[in-house]
Amino acid sequence: MSANTKNIFFLGKGGVGKSTSSALTALYLSNLGKDVLLVSMDPAHNQSDIFEIQLSEKPVKLKDNLIAKEIDINFWIKKYLNDVESQIKHSYSYLTALNLENYFGIIKYSPGIEEYALISAYNEITESFQEKDYIIFDMPPTALTLKFFGLPKLSLLWLDKLLDLRNEIIKKREIITKVKFGTKEIERDKIINKLNKQISSYEKIKKEFEDKDKTKINLVLNPDKLSFSESGLIVKKLREFDLYIGNIIVNKYFPEFSVDQIEKNFNHTGMQLFPISEKPLLGINELQKYIGSVSFENYSI
Repeated sequence: MSANTKNIFFLGKGGVGKSTSSALTALYLSNLGKDVLLVSMDPAHNQSDIFEIQLSEKPVKLKDNLIAKEIDINFWIKKYLNDVESQIKHSYSYLTALNLENYFGIIKYSPGIEEYALISAYNEITESFQEKDYIIFDMPPTALTLKFFGLPKLSLLWLDKLLDLRNEIIKKREIITKVKFGTKEIERDKIINKLNKQISSYEKIKKEFEDKDKTKINLVLNPDKLSFSESGLIVKKLREFDLYIGNIIVNKYFPEFSVDQIEKNFNHTGMQLFPISEKPLLGINELQKYIGSVSFENYSI
């Protein structure tokens, strides 16, 4: 990820308008002359409906300075499992006798696979689009999104323990014998090197997520009690990962609603109000008209 590229993540309770809010923000920034990539990571893929154009893994130009793509989660799960299978065969060749490859059809249903696949997609995107000014992520439902943000921290804890365990194994071997058996020594180095490589990768992602200059996490909510309640839980959970909300987006805002409630309940650096639209916000023309009627002066981007 380029030092100048900024990530903006949109999350919130299902149905509050994450996709619409991220689409409006992407258009707004591109209108300012910023080079923007909009990424749909939500399996519902509402961006295709909002822009009335079919999106896929291959980026599609929506207008000058704005392209969009959607993540095929099944593609990235398959890619992640193929990488794992390759690593096992390469680093743990002695396990091939167990025919582990026969079990990968089951492993794809294991808990945690989806967030690992999304992290893989995130890595590929941030590496491939380093020239962009902004990469905007329309995130999946709350539970998966929180697992995604928590994955780097939790993985680092796990990898550190694995590295300690591997070093202990090596010490035991050295006590038993000082003789180095060529292939065995190479195998040991491959495993430790792989663990260190994974640790470095997750440390990089964790640092990016925590860097408020590079990453903005926008929480989208509606002016109602149920939305407020779940939003509060999201904020609390993110703090466990040392992550904080950059903007509160009040979607379907109406004048009678007092934003004082938000300022009292949420600690944030910016706020954006998206009033209820009389017309469905579908198609780039309708989105552009709507943007022209909205103030963005309190939006921290």
